Amino acid sequence: MSKKSEPFTAPSSEETLAKAIFTVNRHAKTATNPKYLYALKKCALLKMIKEGKAEKKGLHFSRNPKNSRQQSDVLVSCGEYTFHMPPCKEDFTVLPHLGRLSEQIRNPRCSMGLSKAKSILEVYTGMKEKLANPKPPGQKKYTKPVFKPLGQSY
Repeated sequence: MSKKSEPFTAPSSEETLAKAIFTVNRHAKTATNPKYLYALKKCALLKMIKEGKAEKKGLHFSRNPKNSRQQSDVLVSCGEYTFHMPPCKEDFTVLPHLGRLSEQIRNPRCSMGLSKAKSILEVYTGMKEKLANPKPPGQKKYTKPVFKPLGQSY
């Protein structure tokens, strides 16, 4: 059996998890459901930090702050990859502020598919994507009223 067709059992290396997070993060920027992908990324990074597989390095000014206000993001290092995530209150007191994001520092390229990356992170974190709920059977689809000329029966 080739390596590509083997089912994924458990993410063993930090590098595999970092590549999966990188792939999910890259696709989240253009996804139809980015909230789930960003939540998956955040959950995986928090679990990796808890397990000692990733480390919070400091705070960066956000490149695209909300409401044109100055905002900071936490820089997380995992293997060769670095990621940004929203800070929590204690990050501002514990972590050093690194100023602006350097444009020269880039993550290495990765060729992992989104579905594989999602499955790796879902197994690692235990998260599942909630699909859009179909309408309950009690609700009927709205039908437009039909108006007939006077004198005709329905």
